[in-house]
Amino acid sequence: MNRQALKAYGQKSLELEVESASPHKLILLLFDGAIQAIKQARFHMENGNVAEKGRLISKAIAIVDEGLLLALDRNAGGELAENLAALYTYCCERLFMANTKNDVAALDEVANLLGEIKSAWEEIGKPQAGSSDGGKSGLNYGAV
Repeated sequence: MNRQALKAYGQKSLELEVESASPHKLILLLFDGAIQAIKQARFHMENGNVAEKGRLISKAIAIVDEGLLLALDRNAGGELAENLAALYTYCCERLFMANTKNDVAALDEVANLLGEIKSAWEEIGKPQAGSSDGGKSGLNYGAV
């Protein structure tokens, strides 16, 4: 199968996954997308591909800023939502600095932070023992 066909297949597969995803799963997809973009940006940074590095870091920033940050319901989420908002803003700032200064450590830092939050988000989605709702109660991320 050629690259273009694989890319088209991957895009269609992602579209189908997004269309059928729960709000919880959509947040996980945003984390996955941001982390993957950062990892790819790191590769391009190390190989001197400035344009692709910049495109991928911009993609990661957009996912965090326009996806994760905007999805927070600060009224319902209270202090937790405010803390996440501050962390997401920090991540965007670090990504911007990583881009301008070719800072691999900053990319790694943000990828690790997002990975930790993603892991916690995965735990929230697991069914709890003795729960009759299959783990659906609990933290509401907001307007997803």
